[in-house]
Amino acid sequence: MKKLMLLIAGGIGYVLGTKAGRERYDQIRGAARKVKDNPTVQEKAHQAADVAREKAPVMTEKVKGAASAAAEKVKPSGSAPVDQLNPDSTARQDNPYPQGDLP
Repeated sequence: MKKLMLLIAGGIGYVLGTKAGRERYDQIRGAARKVKDNPTVQEKAHQAADVAREKAPVMTEKVKGAASAAAEKVKPSGSAPVDQLNPDSTARQDNPYPQGDLP
């Protein structure tokens, strides 16, 4: 009985929500379109794009530098990781996978 009531309530909520939801969606979409088409907003968007194009080469160099610095920090130092393995480890083998037919 509880499941039936839940399904009925969910159905009613869905029907009422879709009717109000579409109207509200259209209102929000209309408001967003007004803002997007506003000449002041268009001008500021073009200015922002121009600034981004001007700064792109500088930012590219900064990102490259930061990436190089990060790569230097993660490089292993000292002995190779294979040297740190147990001598009996299968990871030291040339082909550590089982050979032959499987049962």
